[in-house]
Amino acid sequence: MKILITGIAGQDGVFLTKLLNEKHKNFEIIGISRHLSKTQFEKKAQANFDNIKILNTDLLNKNQVFNLVSEVEPNVVFNLSGPSSVYRSFKDPKIENEIKLIFNNLTDSLIENKNFCRFFQASSSEMYGLNNKEIIYSEKSSFIPNSPYANAKLQNHNRVKELYENYDWNIFSGILFNHESEFRGSEYLIMKIINGAIDIKNQEKNYIQLGSLELKRDWSYAEEIVEGILEITFYGKSFDYVLGSGKATSIKEIIDIIFRYFDLDYQQYIKIDKNILRKNDPEIIVADPSKIKNDLGWSTKKEIEEFLHIIIKNYIKSKA
Repeated sequence: MKILITGIAGQDGVFLTKLLNEKHKNFEIIGISRHLSKTQFEKKAQANFDNIKILNTDLLNKNQVFNLVSEVEPNVVFNLSGPSSVYRSFKDPKIENEIKLIFNNLTDSLIENKNFCRFFQASSSEMYGLNNKEIIYSEKSSFIPNSPYANAKLQNHNRVKELYENYDWNIFSGILFNHESEFRGSEYLIMKIINGAIDIKNQEKNYIQLGSLELKRDWSYAEEIVEGILEITFYGKSFDYVLGSGKATSIKEIIDIIFRYFDLDYQQYIKIDKNILRKNDPEIIVADPSKIKNDLGWSTKKEIEEFLHIIIKNYIKSKA
């Protein structure tokens, strides 16, 4: 079986590759990365893989994508590609078009090749927007996107539904809530806090500046979310599923867990600057993952303190 993974170098791609390799060693995995070679990918993943190729295909180029699909003839596609920063999408309008173009190039090329293989599209809880009156979000909740990133994700999500219905295609959209890991970049909140705590412990920094301590979000460990992605892709019963823990945790609780790990009192080292926040940022956002639990039996298992400790330990180990 040939598995095509776009965005393989991101945290979800790393975990997906590891899980597939552990469970199905006879799979051939073809990963697309704009920046990493196979050697660099293995270094990042801290693992060696015999059954993987890393290609530098330009997913924005329709001819290259068509040739890729024609040559590989994938049995499964996981589209995890594209920028994941909402903030960058405001500064760079090209990002919205890139997210849509990559998805369209992939699905159009598959259709032209008459290859209706299993396909997973990574959608985002950002599609619900900031001005939404709801707190708990399911597949039936209203979408009110208010960023170029969210607009693009919603257009792709709606297109998945059309393709699912029009072609009787096993194509799925996973609405992913916040999920974190040691493979995240330092610009993401949890890694920013971990790096800040390490710097403070090493007396290299005096404080961390954040926009709020009170906001509550639905956070999960990325490896568990990827396990849900696999369940959806191989056994999904409808085109869309929300993936999250169903629990809200405040930024204050996350900081407290991380700083206690390093024997630090966070109250001495945090400065608040509300200008960092997005306008009208809701106080609480939480997933309702009951559909995927009922359909496929999937749910997250790790509590937030457990997986934050895993992230910290693995991150420190990778830097040793």
